[in-house]
Amino acid sequence: MTVSTTTQPGLASRLVNGFLAVKPLFNIAKHQARQMMIDRAEKLGVPWREQAKTLLSRNWDAEFTQVHNPQLNYPEYYLRPFHAYDEGNLSWQAAVEVEVAAYAVHAKIWPEAGAEGDHLLRQSYNDVLRASLPTDLQDIVDFGCSVGMSTLALQHLYPTAKMTGVDLSPYFLAVAQYNSQKWQQQGFSQPTWVHAPAEATNLPENSFDLVSLCLICHELPQIATQQIFQEARRILRPGGYIAVMDMNPHSEVITRMPPFVLTLLKSTEPYLDEYFSLNLEQTLTEAGFQLLTLTCNTPRHRTAIAKVI
Repeated sequence: MTVSTTTQPGLASRLVNGFLAVKPLFNIAKHQARQMMIDRAEKLGVPWREQAKTLLSRNWDAEFTQVHNPQLNYPEYYLRPFHAYDEGNLSWQAAVEVEVAAYAVHAKIWPEAGAEGDHLLRQSYNDVLRASLPTDLQDIVDFGCSVGMSTLALQHLYPTAKMTGVDLSPYFLAVAQYNSQKWQQQGFSQPTWVHAPAEATNLPENSFDLVSLCLICHELPQIATQQIFQEARRILRPGGYIAVMDMNPHSEVITRMPPFVLTLLKSTEPYLDEYFSLNLEQTLTEAGFQLLTLTCNTPRHRTAIAKVI
C-alpha cells in the first residue's frame, strides 16, 4: 500500500536539513533548543531543574516493573534522538521532563496564557471532541500516551470511560503509572498502561469506541503513521472514531517560521518533513476511515476526527 504525501520540503527546510547534517552544528542546535526550553519554563515559574531532580531521585523500580514489556522489540525509527535527548524517549531524563517541557513548548500558543498554554491546548482538543463525538463513549485508547497528560485530559472529558494508554517508552509509562495513582483521589479509575508500538498493540479487535492520537504524528515517519491508523481501524468497533490532534502544517505560525526557529525545532524532531508532507485525509481514507471534521483548534494545531467506514 502506498504512503500518502503532498509536497517535498521547501527551500528553507532543505537548507536547515543541510545545516543539521553537519554533526557539530546539529549538536549545537540541539543544545540550544533544550536550553531555550528550560529557560522559558523557569521564566514562567515552572521549576524545570528542581522538578526533574526531585523525580530522578526517587526509586522507580516498582512502576517500571509494572509497565515494562521486556520482550518488546523497538522499531528503528524510535531509537533515534528525540527532543534533544540522545536516547530519545528511552531514558529517565526524558520521562521526568515531559510535563515541564510541555508547559514550556505550549506557553507560546497564546502568549498571554503562559504556563497555562498546555492546559488550554488540551482543552481546545476536548472542545472539538465534545462538539463532534457522542458523550457515551466507554472504551478509549490513547496512542502515544507518554506520561499520561493526554490520557488524563480525555478522562476528564469522559469520566466514566475505561481508559487505556499505549506507549513505546517504559520510562514514560512508569511516570504515567505514578501519576495515575493520584487520579484515584479525583474519583477516576486506574487506566490500563500498555507497553507496545501503536502500530501493533496486540489489543483485541473491535474493542474500543475511540482511538486518540494527541501530538504524536509529527514524531513519526509516514509509514508508521499509516500502520498506526490501520491498527486503530482494527481495534475500533463498527462506527468507532479516531481523533488526531497535532501541528497544522498550513498554519501561518508554521509556514512563516523563521529559519533559526525551524532549525532548532528540526534538531529535536527528526521526522518533521515527513509529517508536514503527509496527506492526512488520504491516509485516513486508505486505512478505512471517513473524515468527519478537520478543525483548527489553536493558531498552530488542528484536529481531525474520522469514523470507521
